[in-house]
Amino acid sequence: MSTILETSELPAVFDGVKLAAVAAVLYVIVRCLNLKSPTAPPELIYQDSALARFLLKSCPLLTKEYIPPLIWGKSGHIQTALYGKMGRVRSPHPNGHRKYLTMPDGATATFDLFEPRSEHCTGEDVTMVICPGIANHSEKQYIRTFVDYAQKNGYRCAVLNHLGALPNIELTSPRMFTYGCTWEFGARVNYIKKTYPQTQLIVVGFSLGGNIVCKYLGESQANQERVLCCVSLCQGYSALRAQETFMQWDHCRRFYNFLMADNMKKIILSHR
Repeated sequence: MSTILETSELPAVFDGVKLAAVAAVLYVIVRCLNLKSPTAPPELIYQDSALARFLLKSCPLLTKEYIPPLIWGKSGHIQTALYGKMGRVRSPHPNGHRKYLTMPDGATATFDLFEPRSEHCTGEDVTMVICPGIANHSEKQYIRTFVDYAQKNGYRCAVLNHLGALPNIELTSPRMFTYGCTWEFGARVNYIKKTYPQTQLIVVGFSLGGNIVCKYLGESQANQERVLCCVSLCQGYSALRAQETFMQWDHCRRFYNFLMADNMKKIILSHR
């Protein structure tokens, strides 16, 4: 009799284990997909001015609630992975011309120049001078996508290739790009100003590029001449504090730190 009772209880035990396993999997999915995160309008921090009011009026999207795609849209990890895969398939390939500039120390700076494919809505000549993120260049998917969209809207684009980042361009001096060096960016801006004396500039920097463009504009008031505005996207404000954050395991930060460090190692070793 006792044997029969013990045997009859086993399915209930297994059902409990299965239920616990399913609950654990659902919990991990909810956490990884960030499904509990509420949607809300972005928090805007700005000084009340005529320019700020004009931007808010011209860009109503800034004050609207962001509704991400269902299921996977709230996870930055999945969005990054999907774009990394889909971008290779659907990424545009804008046609540009590579320019070479010799720096005073013998370094060879390069940038790619893309002409507009339509007239600007204002009828004026406007050039975006773009500085990509760390270890990036004009051939990256997000840069190509950005340039393609800008060209269609009447902007000329000049994209800096960080010194040493392009695999087919050898270093001609014993240095590569750094977090604070604005020499190559400044040389490219001066080239654009001389070649297109009628053009106005919009300065754009992504991540590390945001640090470089802001530093460049603050180094001299002359660097701000003919600059309509500066746009800094995903800029890090303190490399030392950011490194402390990247050493944490929360939100897989340490994994991203490993990927960026590994990419930097590959670039350095390719020029050894």
